[in-house]
Amino acid sequence: MKNKIKLEEIKSINPDEIDLDDKEMVKSIIVGLLEIIQTLQDQLAKNSKNSSKPPSSDGLKKPRTSSLRKNGIKKNGGQKGHIGHTLEPVENPDHAIVHEVKKCEYCGTSLEDEKATDYEKRQVFDIPPINLGVTEHQAEIKNCPHCGMENKADFPIDVTQLVQYGFRIKSLAAYLNNYHFIPLERTCDLFEDMFGHRPSEAMILQSNSSLAVSVKPVIETIKQQLINSPVTNSDETGFRVGYKGHWLHVTCTENLTNYDVHTKRGKEAMDDIGILPNFEGISVHDHWKPYFKYDNARHSLCNAHHLRELVFIYEQYQQEWAVKMIDLLIEIKEKVDESRPNKDHLDPSKIKGFENKYDEIIEMGLRDNIPPPEKMPKKNKRGRVKQTPAKNLLDRLNNFKEETLRFMYDFRVPFDNNLGERDIRMMKVKQKVSGCFRTFEGAEEFCIIRSYISTARKNNCRVIKAIQDAFKGNPFMIQINMQNSN
Repeated sequence: MKNKIKLEEIKSINPDEIDLDDKEMVKSIIVGLLEIIQTLQDQLAKNSKNSSKPPSSDGLKKPRTSSLRKNGIKKNGGQKGHIGHTLEPVENPDHAIVHEVKKCEYCGTSLEDEKATDYEKRQVFDIPPINLGVTEHQAEIKNCPHCGMENKADFPIDVTQLVQYGFRIKSLAAYLNNYHFIPLERTCDLFEDMFGHRPSEAMILQSNSSLAVSVKPVIETIKQQLINSPVTNSDETGFRVGYKGHWLHVTCTENLTNYDVHTKRGKEAMDDIGILPNFEGISVHDHWKPYFKYDNARHSLCNAHHLRELVFIYEQYQQEWAVKMIDLLIEIKEKVDESRPNKDHLDPSKIKGFENKYDEIIEMGLRDNIPPPEKMPKKNKRGRVKQTPAKNLLDRLNNFKEETLRFMYDFRVPFDNNLGERDIRMMKVKQKVSGCFRTFEGAEEFCIIRSYISTARKNNCRVIKAIQDAFKGNPFMIQINMQNSN
């Protein structure tokens, strides 16, 4: 008799046909039901704090916020040395309004002809009334007195139409739509309310297209710099395009960001993007299997994911090894953070001690999670024997020990993949605002523009200036590269 019965088999059993005297049958049904109950409990217990589920999936019953970080000794508020941003008066204001004293408030005598002995000053910082300006370009036409030929002056290179928008208003349209995710219609509303002029949605879309074309060479430079980087972070998330599921891929560093949209999530998409196939540094990611198909790179796993899964194992299965592993990973991280200002690696003796503790915890966990007995595969059934979540996590930590502890061996490697997740988070906000992109071309343009904006922002360049420079033919990264080449 089998040890347990699958859900499909339990559903097909007629309760009247159960032989209560058949202990093996009753036992197999109970075992099967207990496993189903455990699986359902695991599903209900997962939230954004102990799994990879997004916070939006928590619903109205939000889990109580908890942190694995230890309480610090710093007080709340600005720390010593923090530079404040208090509004200070300026020496030469743009405008001055004098408020006159008409009469004495005590005796009523007129003071209009008296000179002021002093002034008490207060300054108000505000935005002046905004009006859309129109500049008319007039090209002179002259006849040559010698040969009689008519001559006309040249218009500026960016003035090509009888009536057109300038680069500043197109930059603002692209800035609002791509950086702040304001939808097309609401962007038009904003222009009408602020400037008294309502552009068409087509104007905003055309501005986006022109900007994407202007910064396309910059994106190629960003990709090449990512390929040459010693460490990169990668992540991917679902992306709706034309009401169909697509995938948004991000590869980034502290100074660079590249976004790409693709119909696939795995290696086919990564090959088409062209960064990972040529990358020979360390790739930080969340253990998505296609990343490991690139043997040209070394890999580092996100320990934030590990910590959440370990919390889940302890909450659901009360296994002590999970708590010990949490404490060890945080201890190593604290030691690395403490040593980083003065060193680029831990002492070999310290590394060996941490490795031994890591192995001891894995052995402890394996003792608590005996693998299921091997069974003959059923017909038309593929894959390995099903294991518990605790055993699956143990196998990953055991088989990918070096990738898990990479941050301990090389201080350039971060503890987690939070950089990649932060860069991808705002793209999810775009999805929440807009729902989906109507065309794949529009999604591609958005990824190009966001790659440019994110990179400019990381390099302390104001986004609106970076967009204006791109419209003027002098995009941000080209300036950086010219300076670096010199």
